[in-house]
Amino acid sequence: MKNINRRNFIKKTSLSAAAVSVMPNYLQAKVERPSQSTYMGDFAAPKLKNVRAAFIGVGARGGGHVRFFASLPNTEVVAICDLYEDLVKQKVGWVKEVSKPNRHKNIAQYWGEEDKWKQMLQEVKPDVVFIATNWNNHAPMAIESMNQGAHAFVEVPIAVTIQEMWDIVDASERTQKHCMMLENVNYNRDELMFLNMCRQGAIGEILHGEAAYIHELRGQMEEQERGTGSWRTPHYAHRNGNLYPTHGLGPVAQYMNLGRGEDNFGSIVSFSTPAIGRADYAKKNYASNHKWNQLDYKGGDLNTSIIKTTLGRTIMIQWDETSPRPYTRLNLIQGTKGTLAGFPTRVALEGGVEGLTKDHHSWVQGEQLEALYEKYDHPLYKRLNQAAKGSGHGGMDGIMIYRVVECLQKGLPLDQNVYEGCFWSAVSPLSERSVASGGAPQPFPDFTRGNWKDTDPLAIVS
Repeated sequence: MKNINRRNFIKKTSLSAAAVSVMPNYLQAKVERPSQSTYMGDFAAPKLKNVRAAFIGVGARGGGHVRFFASLPNTEVVAICDLYEDLVKQKVGWVKEVSKPNRHKNIAQYWGEEDKWKQMLQEVKPDVVFIATNWNNHAPMAIESMNQGAHAFVEVPIAVTIQEMWDIVDASERTQKHCMMLENVNYNRDELMFLNMCRQGAIGEILHGEAAYIHELRGQMEEQERGTGSWRTPHYAHRNGNLYPTHGLGPVAQYMNLGRGEDNFGSIVSFSTPAIGRADYAKKNYASNHKWNQLDYKGGDLNTSIIKTTLGRTIMIQWDETSPRPYTRLNLIQGTKGTLAGFPTRVALEGGVEGLTKDHHSWVQGEQLEALYEKYDHPLYKRLNQAAKGSGHGGMDGIMIYRVVECLQKGLPLDQNVYEGCFWSAVSPLSERSVASGGAPQPFPDFTRGNWKDTDPLAIVS
């Protein structure tokens, strides 16, 4: 303190106090960790020799998870729950197709009322619960699963509101149960290779990233009574921001070690284009009195946000599920010595890539990438690629579920902790606030309560 000018110190501390007085409620509310709670950043749960799993929601993503999980050694599907009987019966059949006789012989089946999943948790008492339902159910189902003694694995996003994210963090810390968001893109080959290259210093000091979910999905509006479009479409009408950030952001955040010792999320600014495409699509394809034409579509067709980290690095993140354009997640990470980019996969390094390019003005791409895969393929991908073949999204779903089971059986920390799921998902409500305020910066809450500084970076696991 003796080297600090007293007048400047008083001025700075007074400004800090004033800043706290105008701090948003979602930042003020959770400063202290409740007593009898444990930080979960590097948490490793006791080993589970045989993993007993229940599944809530098995229509699309959840069905694939059931099938692959059931094929793994020392696993048991103990219950399946969905609103619809036909989906439950179908997935029970899938389990029997892929598993050895009698290994999953007593699968409890639940369907019908909205709260059947609660009855399932109380009666079956699974070790883990996989949740693949509509977004609004993710938080309450994950929290109750942990309260009932199970680890929770939740499809993206982990929750819809900041308050729900805090509630998930508090429940995980209090119960000492994992709550992992199932961000499968982190297990894709290129994303794993880029992570390995970043860890090896191939692109130097990281400066900037770009992430996106550009995926034209207007056809989902045909799912009017059940299926993804039946509940997602009202979100597009009532919310204006980036509603689905994690597929692009998750890998970039892990390249940067955000929330893990090195850096963290700081603030976000966000802007949306006019909302035109969904309304036009509804008018063109449905009668004027159809329910999709009764909605006032407020969500912009394209949202662009910029995240500023605590170290001053930047991430551009975009979302568009409406416009007629090819799929992309961007997946760009830029450093002082080079850039890695996706869609199509490309690499440029200062001085060129030996034997492939003479300088950084040319991309290594196409068939040239085989040499880079040979050198930088992530050891996890090399070990599990064959085992995951046939699983969803080109095998990334299978690698993810395999790693979840492996970590539980060996008592290892998970590849994605509860705080990462919340940080990545927080982009949605924070972008909505920024858009509504004309692009004003919105600070991220620190779901770790400062412990991110002492959390180990994600290792390059073999």
